[in-house]
Amino acid sequence: MNVLAIDQGTSATKAIVVGDGGRVLGEGSAPVHPEAGPGGAVEQDPQELLDSIVAAGRAALDAAGEPVDAVGVGNQGETVLRWDRATGRPYGPALSWQDRRAVTITTELAEHADRLTEITGLPLDPYFAAPKMAWLRRRDATDEGVVTGVDAWLNHQLTGAYVTDVSTASRFLLLDLARAEWSEEACALFGLDAAEQPEILACDAAVGETRAFGGTLPVTGLAVDQQAALFAESCFAAGEAKCTYGTGAFILANAGAAAPHSASRLAACVAWTVGGETSYCLDGQVYTAGAAVTWLQQLELIREAADIDRLDGADAGAGADDAVFVPSLAGLGAPFWAPEARGGWVGLSLSTRREDLVRAVAHGIAAQVAVLGRAIADDLGRPLERLRVDGGLSRSAVLMQAQADLLQVPVERYPSADATALGVGAFARLGAGAAGSPAAAVGDWTPAGTFEPRMGADEAQERLARWRAAAAALAGLAG
Repeated sequence: MNVLAIDQGTSATKAIVVGDGGRVLGEGSAPVHPEAGPGGAVEQDPQELLDSIVAAGRAALDAAGEPVDAVGVGNQGETVLRWDRATGRPYGPALSWQDRRAVTITTELAEHADRLTEITGLPLDPYFAAPKMAWLRRRDATDEGVVTGVDAWLNHQLTGAYVTDVSTASRFLLLDLARAEWSEEACALFGLDAAEQPEILACDAAVGETRAFGGTLPVTGLAVDQQAALFAESCFAAGEAKCTYGTGAFILANAGAAAPHSASRLAACVAWTVGGETSYCLDGQVYTAGAAVTWLQQLELIREAADIDRLDGADAGAGADDAVFVPSLAGLGAPFWAPEARGGWVGLSLSTRREDLVRAVAHGIAAQVAVLGRAIADDLGRPLERLRVDGGLSRSAVLMQAQADLLQVPVERYPSADATALGVGAFARLGAGAAGSPAAAVGDWTPAGTFEPRMGADEAQERLARWRAAAAALAGLAG
């Protein structure tokens, strides 16, 4: 059975046609263009997002030259918009998950932060959907239309259904995590109506039919991007973890069948519901990973991402490792939750060179992921045994070696750049009845490479302590 799997991401939409055993038969992609503005604004054109899905999907089908039997759709998570349910017309641009303007909402609700975390598993932060939804309602000063995640609008445009999936819903700050349904209490705190929210479906649910790609195809799989990647990388058992290095870097670990509550201030979410059974996960976020590398290019410190590896060993001086970088260019997530924090290099001297600044950025991303990985281990009560990795920056040997060193576990590189798409394809395969288990839906795979720790545990601990001190200082400067 062939499925069309779509990953609608922050800067591009990728589509693949997947055959039995996870074979990729055809690929297509289309760019999208988030626009940053003053005050932490990051917006996206909803029509461009929809058009990119159609263009990428049709390109993949053309490349495959074979029919498909079902469609799976992955989404970028906490991006929201206001739209008219009757006509499907959006009222303006979508607010990207990177948009930080809803900090005014989270500040007002600070006294309810602990209660919201108790209900939803999520810290109160403008990264999540509900604060942006409330901010958008307040800015537009109207009750006209509905405010939802962008996934609900895309699902409606593709199939006519008014739905979201449970993994995406768990990213909103509106879901009763233990019951996996909308919380009236949480919705009320944000001034939102639980009855107006989309129906919540399992990740392997029959959503409806779409004619967007020619002919009529059933949509049988939905998921948010990071949980889809977790599924694709076969993290089916509690304690198995992956990190995706895209625009941001996101480390997730399967937490088992009971809703977790993080003592380390991580996000606790639904990983997926398949076959009527729900699995949960713990999630830590680095908001700028690939985006930090793009920023280095804009500063003309590097020409392309591959320069990170080329410059790393270039004539390293005695003080080459003194520079520390905190990649909080769009705020700090777990465990700091400092949305107004800004990035910075510390430990610079007159001997610091361009190569040292670039190296510090790569090692700073790895350090933040390592801090999050250790927090996950503390919450789960046991150390991680390995970390599976995917995404564009996972191609950097320098970054992956730094990750293995600082986390002190082997890092296994996933063999495909399309983990999210392969994950939603696996959900679609389950939803269409073409696989009897998650393992069968994902298929067999082996790592494309493994990075073993080379650094001693004491040195790794010392470097992480320096990075934590720098991050805490920047969070403190933000107030």
